[in-house]
Amino acid sequence: MPQSMPPSMPQPMPRRAHRVAVIAPSPVSMFNLAIPEMLFEKTLVDGRPGYEVVVCTPVPGRIATTGGLSLEVARGLDAVHDADTVLVAGTGHRYEPDPRTVAAVREAAAAGKRITSICSGAFVLAEAGLLEGRSATTYWELAEELRSRYPAVDLQGDVLYVQDESVMTSSGYAAGIDLCLHMIRTDYGAAVANRVARAALVAPVRPGGQTQFTQTPLPPERGNACADTRGWAMRHLDEPLTLTDLARHAGVSVRTLTRRFHAESGVSPLQWLLHQRIERAKELLETTALPMDRVARACGLGTADSLRSHLTRRTGLTPSAYRAQFSRLAPAGAARAS
Repeated sequence: MPQSMPPSMPQPMPRRAHRVAVIAPSPVSMFNLAIPEMLFEKTLVDGRPGYEVVVCTPVPGRIATTGGLSLEVARGLDAVHDADTVLVAGTGHRYEPDPRTVAAVREAAAAGKRITSICSGAFVLAEAGLLEGRSATTYWELAEELRSRYPAVDLQGDVLYVQDESVMTSSGYAAGIDLCLHMIRTDYGAAVANRVARAALVAPVRPGGQTQFTQTPLPPERGNACADTRGWAMRHLDEPLTLTDLARHAGVSVRTLTRRFHAESGVSPLQWLLHQRIERAKELLETTALPMDRVARACGLGTADSLRSHLTRRTGLTPSAYRAQFSRLAPAGAARAS
């Protein structure tokens, strides 16, 4: 009697790329528009695209840009319906939000989609009522106008970007890079976001988190006098580095090191060091099955309790929760790590 064949195991459904609808006002800042296109298109997860980006506008066809050029946009606001995230680009200056865009963004928010903006795109979100009682930001030259027109917004004028639950806003120009890298990290983890940053030759992803709070990223570095010491410290994160160790490597006094380091990095040496340790811990949690105490030692945080305290304060997630959400290991590897 022939043996029956074992039933075939169901195959997992392939992961669908996260859909992003980028709404272009007219005139649109081409730099604003290029940021999500560049960073999201470079995002690969397990060898497959992490995002599908569609640029759309209220009236498809030729739209103006702030640089005096024109741009052909084929899709209308119907693209918003299929999106997971809606990103409103800016113009770099004041403009009146298009009522059709406002309506589309309001409807998308009601449907539970993530809503984001770069630069003056925050005015669209505010006009749609999405920023009332929320923390938000915009380009610093437009901050006072946003505050006066929409007084119910908790405007944060001194940060690069802000996340308040599922609504994210950024300041102008290059701050959009920080916002998009934060979204990539939120969706796929720090290791993926840092790979995208390296591929795009931009600064690594700044600090972020999963709970409702204002993001205050590290500012960009503004000098290279301490560059060798920063590189040396990155190679020795597993060691208990002190200010004296850093100053000795730089060949200067602790006082001089602190002054130079802050001038270049915008933070103290120990603040910078802690940020790098936490970023290293995130990557190890995402890409290895190391026990928590070994992760803590490898990034210089000492103990599993210390790792838990710092990571929870920074991201709102415990190390085990962070690993469960962002692990890039195969399921079996992830199971062994739990």
